[in-house]
This record gives sequence, structure tokens and C-alpha cells, in this order.
Amino acid sequence: MTYVEDELMSQPECWTQAAAEAARHAGKLPAAGERVAIVGCGTSWFMAQAVAALREGAGHGETDAFAASEFPYDRPYDRILALSRSGTTTEVLDLLTRVEGRTPTTAVTADPDTPVMRAADQVVVLDHADERSVVQTRFATTALTLLRAHLGLHTDAVVADARTALAEPLPQGLVECGQFTFLGRGWTVGLANEAALKMREASLSWTEAYPAMEYRHGPISVSGPGTATWMFGAEPQGLAQQVRDTGALWIPGRLDPLAELVRAQRLAVAVAAARGLDPDRPRHLTRSVVLRARPTGS
Repeated sequence: MTYVEDELMSQPECWTQAAAEAARHAGKLPAAGERVAIVGCGTSWFMAQAVAALREGAGHGETDAFAASEFPYDRPYDRILALSRSGTTTEVLDLLTRVEGRTPTTAVTADPDTPVMRAADQVVVLDHADERSVVQTRFATTALTLLRAHLGLHTDAVVADARTALAEPLPQGLVECGQFTFLGRGWTVGLANEAALKMREASLSWTEAYPAMEYRHGPISVSGPGTATWMFGAEPQGLAQQVRDTGALWIPGRLDPLAELVRAQRLAVAVAAARGLDPDRPRHLTRSVVLRARPTGS
């Protein structure tokens, strides 16, 4: 079993522990009413998108998500929440350094022995969800679970769905597809983006991700026999049939959307295996992106 397979299989236990610890970390996490920016890179940016939509949708306050390298420094926030598995990512550390003393910051990380521990004002360490693999699975979903629980949006049913996602076989014919499109609405757009990234990283697949309603505005033209379209959450009326009419394989979101992401992670590993690839050694990637020179732009 590869590192990534072992780590994605452990997610139900990681989620249960994170949800149980959410109350203990509440004082470090954004409070209701705060204007918050959530930042990250790669997978962490997509988790930031999901959390931002969940938090604002639940009425906890205006919340934006940014790639750390694209943060608008002239925009005021009450708190910046940074997600960083490694705690060493250059863009995240640069951002935290630049706002020090101006804006309160919290970091969620997996490693307590990294620079982010000193760069952020408050730190939540999810070391039980740390990973050896380059391809992120359990840290990202565990961080999202922590924040869902903090918002009062996590239930035991989510963990049960994750166990189902790990136990059930993947839909017939899915692994053999040559192109994959992931769709979301609201907070699940971030999950769709992350599912597409997992497929690219682990299996070198041609993947795309869109808000579900935007899919009909051009991107559906790539659908046809030998392609798959996967919905995270409830699909817009009529979309499933439109996709099937193209000859593409339609995968509905039956489980909690975060559990659907676990199914997509399994798909990435399965496609990698079918193509003779090692998902623990994705092409041109390292576990953490540390730049030789820090960016100088704003």
C-alpha cells in the first residue's frame, strides 16, 4: 500500500478526532462576526474556498479565500486564517510576516516544528493528520472538518459517509475514462477544484472543475463517450440528463460532499495504478514548495 492510500484510508478517524477537538481550539479560530480572509496554496487554497463559502453562508461573517500569493494587502480584515500542512510554504510565511502587528493571524498546520509556529499569532496543530505523501489527502479534509465543526456544521453522518466512500467500489467504467470534470455549487466548488487537482497530481489525468451552472456555458463541449462528469452535492435540475445525452458518464453526489472527495481521492489512486504510475511520486512535485527567493510584489 502506498503512503497516499494508507493516509486516505485513515480519514474517518482523523475527522472524528478533529471534530472532538474543535471546541478546545475555538478561541484560536475566527469568531462569529469577524471579517476573515482564509489563505493557502494548492490544496489548502481549495479548502479555503470551501470554508469561506461555508462560514459566510452560515451567517458567521464576511469571508474571502485567496491563494496566499494573491492576497490583497490593502483590504482590511479582522483575522487571517492560514492553512499550511507543512508549515514551510514560502508564500504563506511571507504573508504572515507582512501582516504581523497589523492583523491577527491563525495558522492550521500538521507539523509543530516548522516556521509557521513562530509566524502566526495563534496555531492549531493537527499532527494526527500529518502525511508522508506528497499528494495531500487527510490533512486537507481534517482541517476542513475542524472548521466545519467550529461552525456547527459537522455531524457523525459525515464520518459514516466517509466510511462508505472507502468501502464501496468505484462506479463501473470510471477508471477507464480519459477525461474527468468535477462540478460543485457553493462550498463544494472548492471540493471540485481539489478533486481535479488530486487527479492531475496522482494520475496525470486531464481534469477540469467548474461551478455546476457554469458547466453548460461552454465546458460541456468536452463531454462525450469516454469522459466522466462528477457532481459534488445536489445537481442543478436537468444537468444530469444533459451530460448523459453527450455520452459521458454521470457520477451523482450521493454522499456528504466531503466524503465524495474521499471517493475522488480513491479514483486518483486507482487511475494512477491502472496507468502504471506511483501516486507517492507525482511528477515535478515536492511535499512543500519552498522558494529560493521570496516574492517582492504586493
